[in-house]
Amino acid sequence: MKKQVGFTEFVLILAAMTGFLAMSIDLMLPALSHMATDLEVQRRNDIQWVIATVFLGVGLGQVLYGPLSDSVGRKPAVYLGFLIFIIGTLIALLSTNLETMLVGRMLQGLGLAGPRIVTVAIVQDQYQGPRMARVMSLIMTVFVTVPVFAPLIGQWILDLSTWRMIFAVLLVLAILVMFWFMVRLQETLSVEARRRFSWKELYSGVKEIAIDKTAVSYVISLGMVFGTFVGFLSSIPQIFQDLYGVVETFPYYFAILACGVGAASFLNTKLVMRFGMKPIVKGSQVFSAVLSLVSFIGCLWFGSVPPFWFIMAYLLLLMFPTGFLFGNLSTLALSGYSHIAGVASSFVGVTSMLLSVFFGSLIGQSYNQTVIPLVVGVLLLSICAFVVTSWADHKSAQ
Repeated sequence: MKKQVGFTEFVLILAAMTGFLAMSIDLMLPALSHMATDLEVQRRNDIQWVIATVFLGVGLGQVLYGPLSDSVGRKPAVYLGFLIFIIGTLIALLSTNLETMLVGRMLQGLGLAGPRIVTVAIVQDQYQGPRMARVMSLIMTVFVTVPVFAPLIGQWILDLSTWRMIFAVLLVLAILVMFWFMVRLQETLSVEARRRFSWKELYSGVKEIAIDKTAVSYVISLGMVFGTFVGFLSSIPQIFQDLYGVVETFPYYFAILACGVGAASFLNTKLVMRFGMKPIVKGSQVFSAVLSLVSFIGCLWFGSVPPFWFIMAYLLLLMFPTGFLFGNLSTLALSGYSHIAGVASSFVGVTSMLLSVFFGSLIGQSYNQTVIPLVVGVLLLSICAFVVTSWADHKSAQ
């Protein structure tokens, strides 16, 4: 029998697998304008689909991997995810037009859903209670640091080569991580514990949570919040590079913004024990709405293109409530569904991700060489999310 790896290596393997989603998105940010030129994209905003399509693939792929890993084991499900990701990466690497690129990115997202979903199941197989919480916190700590460094690495690759080299690097990293996982980590789900896949059970579980108006309201709110983040990721390269001329230093400014999300995620672990999830969620949504309203008025005062320090301050402050909202809204949506945790997680993940792509794309595709579509989009979605969350809180209190 293969000897189980040590705790540190166990966490590092799973963190490397989970971090591939952020790496595959954030490495691309400095390169989008180069890709738009080489792929002869006629409408500049269409290059944003290189980001949004990955989220769409991840959202759709989450339906598959949870039930599959329960049926055939954790490792085969991860292998399938990496295989699909590698195929998608090759297609993107060799693409000569936007349409082919988006096919590759969709496959990358479908593949990345595997490691992202199965990682949680592997941790649940090995740890329970506080130890599980500790492992997940360590994995998330590594995951949050990826957006800080990934754009910097992407820019360094661009300085030495072309955007295609970024996909080549992703390809090599995927093969190395898959090989590391294959050799060092043993299967965590015994044959006896595996369950036969059943469409009836899947439908029953989805139906149970789908008719829960409170849970669905939290999911919609999560989709709106995540939508502002997708809109931010889609718009930020054009805003910084095209609008403000911040090209070479773009990764450094993005790293500062990413630190805001990481700091808020860490601070949330302290505040949630003192104040609870619901007050933090509603307070964060109100803060986002008020901040965006003030910033919108500022945009009108300064003109459609405010000073760079102004938009940088707005985005940095905006990252803090965003960091508070992700984990808390997900937990609220899943509360009471531990008996169907896998199906419930898939439902929440798929629904919120698809909503986020819809709302985020509306924001990104509205980009008009000003920051106003982003600010107004965040303002409207924050208000709507607050209304939906308040209604859910009212229903849960009855």
